[in-house]
Amino acid sequence: MKKYFALLILALILTAGVRAQAYVTKNGYIRFYSEAPMEKIEGINRQVNVAMLPATGDFVFKVLMKSFNFEKALMQEHFNENYVESDKYPEATFLGKITNIKAINFAKDGSYPAMVEGKLTIHGVTQVVKQNGTITINKDIVSAKAKFTLLLADYKISVPSTVVNNISKSLEITVDAAMEKLNK
Repeated sequence: MKKYFALLILALILTAGVRAQAYVTKNGYIRFYSEAPMEKIEGINRQVNVAMLPATGDFVFKVLMKSFNFEKALMQEHFNENYVESDKYPEATFLGKITNIKAINFAKDGSYPAMVEGKLTIHGVTQVVKQNGTITINKDIVSAKAKFTLLLADYKISVPSTVVNNISKSLEITVDAAMEKLNK
């Protein structure tokens, strides 16, 4: 995974030019939450690889599906084996751009609205997504945050009929990544 992430960052920098500054983290945070009448389901992953190029707005993240942690071990097992099929589809990725990158002043501390557009791949299915979020600049740390909803059906994640009332058809996704300059 480290090699893949390093190659991804290298590709981003080369496409933007050798002098491009990148912000990265290997400790991004993704939480998904669903609530149905019978049960709430929450998965948290604190091992999300994220990279961003302020010069171009290029933004990428990669997450190993097996790195999500659950309150109950059985939920984690079902998530990996029955729903996202982690052995077959081991990762989720997002490749996109912050479309209003010029409205974000990376030289000035503050919080800026961000519009992100790109391709999100989960469970082997790629969908074009557009989301609003926030970029916060605090000294040399750039934090990207967003909260949005995904439909399981959009990513061909099926719910067995025996538990269809226990699992919501949508997930609330929270993303939070505090990134540092790649080469300070």
